[in-house]
Amino acid sequence: MSIKSDKWIRKMASEQGMIEPFVEKQVREGVISYGLSSYGYDIRIADEFRIFTNINNTIVDPKHFDPRSLVDFKGDVCIIPPNSFALGRTVEYIRIPKQVMTICVGKSTYARCGIITNVTPLEPGWEGHVTLEVSNTTPLPARIYANEGIAQILFFESDELCETSYADKQGKYQAQTGVTLPKI
Repeated sequence: MSIKSDKWIRKMASEQGMIEPFVEKQVREGVISYGLSSYGYDIRIADEFRIFTNINNTIVDPKHFDPRSLVDFKGDVCIIPPNSFALGRTVEYIRIPKQVMTICVGKSTYARCGIITNVTPLEPGWEGHVTLEVSNTTPLPARIYANEGIAQILFFESDELCETSYADKQGKYQAQTGVTLPKI
């Protein structure tokens, strides 16, 4: 398995629509950077958020998630309450080739402020908008900027195809759009 470079990512984006929309060069001026980097791609968070609230005093249960635990918000800046989180989604629609696996890590600009972005690996054959969990680990409100960088995807290509891709097994989050809540 090998990590893939900017040349490979550019080729896969143009030939197979792996990342749409695709930004060929890293955009940095006045924003939290996004776009193609040396060995990855910095994804952006869209302007759709679902912010966690404890207004209904429900228990957070991944098997029986209560959507009333979240407040919908659309805007250029999302304020995450102290010690809380918000769900968002990528601007980019991602299509992972069958011989590729990804790891996604949060950007250091946010991490240095106590804001952590969590994304599970994107499996071979998966496609969709990536749902992002953004945690504010601080005792203060935290600002998230829509349409700017939030995390970096690293691409790893295997020397052989997997037997069963995410698409083959008809994964529950396949082709998701918008902010997608937990499913069983």
